[in-house]
Amino acid sequence: MSSTEPWQPEAHARRRPALLTRAKILAALRMFFAERDFVEVETPALQVSPGMEPHIGALATELAEPFAAARQQLYLHTSPEFAMKKLLAAGEARIYQIAHCWRDGERSALHHPEFTMLEWYRAGANYEALMADCAALLAAAAWAVDEHSLRRDEHQCNPFAAPDRITVAEAFARHAGIDLLAMLRARDALALELHRMGLHVGDQDSWEDLFHRVMLERIEPHLGIGAPTILCDYPLALAVNAKPSSRDPRLAERFELYVCGVELANACSELTDAAEQRRRFMADAALKERLYGARVPVDEDFLAALAAMPPAAGIALGFDRLVMLVAGAERIDDVLWLPVAGGR
Repeated sequence: MSSTEPWQPEAHARRRPALLTRAKILAALRMFFAERDFVEVETPALQVSPGMEPHIGALATELAEPFAAARQQLYLHTSPEFAMKKLLAAGEARIYQIAHCWRDGERSALHHPEFTMLEWYRAGANYEALMADCAALLAAAAWAVDEHSLRRDEHQCNPFAAPDRITVAEAFARHAGIDLLAMLRARDALALELHRMGLHVGDQDSWEDLFHRVMLERIEPHLGIGAPTILCDYPLALAVNAKPSSRDPRLAERFELYVCGVELANACSELTDAAEQRRRFMADAALKERLYGARVPVDEDFLAALAAMPPAAGIALGFDRLVMLVAGAERIDDVLWLPVAGGR
């Protein structure tokens, strides 16, 4: 038995200040949403489909129903999104959830196989309303512990500063010298730009792979430094659950929130076209099977609910990462009351 196990009294004492910060932020965020007339909801972690994102691994289990002839395969959700959208279809207007989520194959300084996701949805709103929510929420989390600077490595960010807003195309031009809109879906053209910058290009890399490499290597390190950054208007191909932009149909009403170079939240004006959502799901399922040999089922009940869902905007924020930034912690394990066993 290691003396560094997190439940050992000395190890726990070193971690406890960050854990108390976590508890204070959690209480403050519940007050934050109550003041804005949101209802806290709780949805099942066991779902027919864990989500369709090709690069996210899911944890499967089996459920034995009394008197059933066979066990039912279910998944621990990777996000409470599908269930929460069903509640929007049922008539809820403003809801939030602080949910434990599970993702297989994820453990790093910023990732954990079981983590806490804060999700909230506004019926009758678009992603602009969520941008305002993010600015106010960062301030509320910092006020909860009288902290005036969010920190990660050598970077700092003022949680009370108005977020800088920049489009993905503007970020590619500013930080990578790439005219992204001129080469949407043009894999070879984008590959030439990566060669120019000295970034690796694999023979099997897709356009999406190259896009994310530029993001990781050239753009994300510049985001959320000094003030939060809202990176918005992603290419439509990279926004599976978002509606197309009314200003440019090549783009989606999607944004990500960055603080100190860390992606903190992902948001969009929600797609409510069930037929289009099905088409996107099937494309992602085929890609997942081709890349990883895994195929997950589509939640037909979700698609039925989506057809009845009102226009809405939704956002998923990594609660553990928020606590890390407020506490100045190095690793996500440092702000979990007890990490999942193994991996240390």
